[in-house]
Amino acid sequence: MQTRATYIFSLLFLSLFGAMYGQEKTDDIGTETVTVVKPYSPTVSDAFKIKSTPSLNDSIVLQKKKIDYSIFSVPVASTFTPAKGKASAVKKTPPPTLYNSYASVGLGNYNNALVDFYTSREFNRGEDLLDFGLTHNSSRGDLDSTPLDTDFYNTKLDVTYGKKDRYMDWGAAVGLQHQLYNWYGIQNDVYSEDLVASMDAKQNYFNAEAKAHLNMEDSFFKNGTILLRRFWDATESGENRVVVNPTIELPITEELITISAKFDYVGGNFKNASLNSTTNDGEINYSQFQAGVTPSLLILRDDLTVNLGANIVYGLDAENSDSNFYIYPAVTASYRVMDDNVIAYGGIEGQLKQNSYHDFVDENPYVSPTLDIQPTDQQYEGYVGLKGQLTSNIGYNLKGSYMAENRKPLFYLNPENTFRDDEKSYYYGNSFQVFYDDVKTLGVFGEINVDVNRNFTLGVNAEFYDYDTETDNPAWNLPSIKGSLFMDYQITEQWYMGANLFYVGERDDLMAVAQQNALPSEFPAMIVTLDGFFDANAHVGYRVNDQLSIFVKASNIADNNYQRWANFRVQGFQALAGVSYKFDF
Repeated sequence: MQTRATYIFSLLFLSLFGAMYGQEKTDDIGTETVTVVKPYSPTVSDAFKIKSTPSLNDSIVLQKKKIDYSIFSVPVASTFTPAKGKASAVKKTPPPTLYNSYASVGLGNYNNALVDFYTSREFNRGEDLLDFGLTHNSSRGDLDSTPLDTDFYNTKLDVTYGKKDRYMDWGAAVGLQHQLYNWYGIQNDVYSEDLVASMDAKQNYFNAEAKAHLNMEDSFFKNGTILLRRFWDATESGENRVVVNPTIELPITEELITISAKFDYVGGNFKNASLNSTTNDGEINYSQFQAGVTPSLLILRDDLTVNLGANIVYGLDAENSDSNFYIYPAVTASYRVMDDNVIAYGGIEGQLKQNSYHDFVDENPYVSPTLDIQPTDQQYEGYVGLKGQLTSNIGYNLKGSYMAENRKPLFYLNPENTFRDDEKSYYYGNSFQVFYDDVKTLGVFGEINVDVNRNFTLGVNAEFYDYDTETDNPAWNLPSIKGSLFMDYQITEQWYMGANLFYVGERDDLMAVAQQNALPSEFPAMIVTLDGFFDANAHVGYRVNDQLSIFVKASNIADNNYQRWANFRVQGFQALAGVSYKFDF
């Protein structure tokens, strides 16, 4: 490299010399040939290193001129077509076919029958909806424990209309119901065959009601409901009920004030006097009216929710010209201790509960049409509890409560009163009356629900109660222990099953015999204790296709002829098979 550099410098030197000589002499010197005889002897010069940052000694430093660049785009036609990518195909699950109607029919032993029909029609692009439903459940089987018929029927027809739009929805419904029961609580060999044959122990209940509701958005008037009901029976007893419940909401800054009102009237009469009287000397009339308002303030603070309110009620007993004002607490609160895993809640609430003949029949269809109808003064119910999720698929709820009630209705047997000759045969100690007592109740409730997977759910709950009555009598027909277990399992796409088991602990009842010219407290009587009982029920079904299903139901699998009410034993093992069919109507 050094030899080559020396040679290049020599050539440059000779070139510069020739140029200078050419400038001094302009004459043509012609051409000559020069022959170099001395051999090339390269030498190595001392090397030097260029500084990374040279120093500038010029008096004027030139500044770089700023240059603006721009791009001149020219469209160019291209015939290149890229290959299109193809997404992987995903197998879609077809949406389930929805039908607007279904019908179900089943038959079983004891001549049990089940009929269920429902249809729904939409109008005006889904804004209007008309529903029609019919259910029937009946049995015509007899029991060996009693000489009387044990038939029962329950048929119900409902028609509902609803309309929705952007700012409100409203609807109305009408319902008709017929129930037939027998006062069959008479044991064999107690009365003569001729007397039993003359007994008419059938009772028919009829119910006609109309309901309406209105819900509004972006309005201080939040919602309202109306109930009109007429309830009567085969003994010329009748009852009217009217309930109106409007609700308004008033947002104030970050809080919400809710004001709920209630207007509740129930009135009716029984053609026959109480069975505590040996003579049927007069009818029973009742008329109860309530007007109440419940203002409440909702407070939301992070994980804390508090509802502060009071229930103010005016109660009027128009039949006895008696009225009272009642003020009840209405305070509830909840706090998320650990998100949804642990939620603590509690409250203290009270109400003036309106009792009615209709509600008593729903609870115990074997009551006599000779009842005393009074409201229950539930002074307060205080409760605290914990609920939440133990794991993602296990939920729980634990609650302890204490409640004080005045005039709490309790059922026990009417006295055997053979002095009466009413049209219906419910005076042989085979019907129930309502007894009002002041009761304080301490209760504990626990519940666990498990979603084993999307196809299998399981739940269990238990309740424990301790009662303290003002009269020192037992809390008639109220159990101290109640519990239930339920399960639903979707075995395959076609097969499904479910089961439930419930337990009711011991209850106390009173058997008495009416005496002339004696007070009810002086009637010969004895307390009877009804055994606790288990009742297991299950069902299995098979879906033949999207429309047709076959099912089998079993009730009282243990074949335990227990007494739900004193002297009223239930049917033994019951099996019912049927089909269900979905369709468009």
